[in-house]
Amino acid sequence: MPPLPQHTPDSADVFAWIDEAERARAEAGLVRTLRPRPESSPLLDLASNDYLGLTRHPETVRGAREAAERWGAGATGSRLVTGTTELHADLERELAAFCGFEAALVLSSGYAANLAAVTALSARGTLVVSDAGNHASIVDGCRLSRAETAVIPHSDPDAARKTLAAHEGRALLVSDSVFSVDGDAAPLAGYAAAARDEGAALVVDDAHGLGVLGEGGRGALHAAGLAGAPGVVATLTLSKSLGSQGGAVLGPAKVIRHLVNAARTFIFDTGLAPAAAGAALASLRLLQREPERADRAREVAAQLYGRLTASGLTAARPDAAVVSVRAPSASAALQWAADCREAGLSVGCFRPPSVPDGISRLRLTARADLTGDEIDRAVGTILRTAPAGATDR
Repeated sequence: MPPLPQHTPDSADVFAWIDEAERARAEAGLVRTLRPRPESSPLLDLASNDYLGLTRHPETVRGAREAAERWGAGATGSRLVTGTTELHADLERELAAFCGFEAALVLSSGYAANLAAVTALSARGTLVVSDAGNHASIVDGCRLSRAETAVIPHSDPDAARKTLAAHEGRALLVSDSVFSVDGDAAPLAGYAAAARDEGAALVVDDAHGLGVLGEGGRGALHAAGLAGAPGVVATLTLSKSLGSQGGAVLGPAKVIRHLVNAARTFIFDTGLAPAAAGAALASLRLLQREPERADRAREVAAQLYGRLTASGLTAARPDAAVVSVRAPSASAALQWAADCREAGLSVGCFRPPSVPDGISRLRLTARADLTGDEIDRAVGTILRTAPAGATDR
């Protein structure tokens, strides 16, 4: 995308530069718009992050309703003032136990959780080593930390090790567990070994692993045998597999105590609404009773990937519940998504700057509650609407 035009002091309209920026976005096929979601929709949803199909589950909804009726609509203040309820404490305790960590801290979003972990565990003089495929919230955490940041090639433990070895002093290695663009898993064993050998902490965003990977959906760190390790911290969101809203940081109890006293996105933000905490807790308990939901989400992803690639489309092999299908261009991806929607299928559309490699994609969510007929319908729609150049056949 071309650079934004500069404001000139004698301009009659101080926001005239926005008009030029909008034209540039339109020419590049990068205009984004809001589309209010109706209460109910005939569209088959493969665009949301509702991996386990729990956001409308009666138990999740009841958890939200009962929490709002008991504790009120809002948290009323920051967690340190009036924004902590018994629900927050229960959710933190049960999240930590489920995922295999000593303690947890709930924040208002997964974005806030990543900012909290990265900024509070670093400072000037700290080295933060960040995977090139990391989510924007990690990137922003690195920027706000005032630490020295080194971006390493995607999924490259050797590069992480070499970068850490060249630094003296405190260091963090930060990575997604499952990358949100292509759905590929990070080399957690390699990253953990590099961090351990070089005396660095490992911070992993498990937003796309919780509920999908690990025994019963306990997450990617649990699957890798890293949950509860003394030098490991996890962040996650409550808005994907748990069908609610909010985020959390999990790790050693002393790390959580430090965040309570040092993480600005915890200290100065209003606490998570009780309804969201209640919904997340209800979903977490449901997942523990129905661990097969995690297996089903991965099974659906494998089916989507296998059938789409067998028909000539290019897709990244999914390691969790994200199936990413490449498009010939940003404009083609946008039109492809629109054509799918017109045909009754809602899919995600990822274009620059959301994709680090500049390649536009359709992003599909493999939900655990999709039926065989719905999978057939989704595959047929995607193939029927595929633009020229999307297939290799």
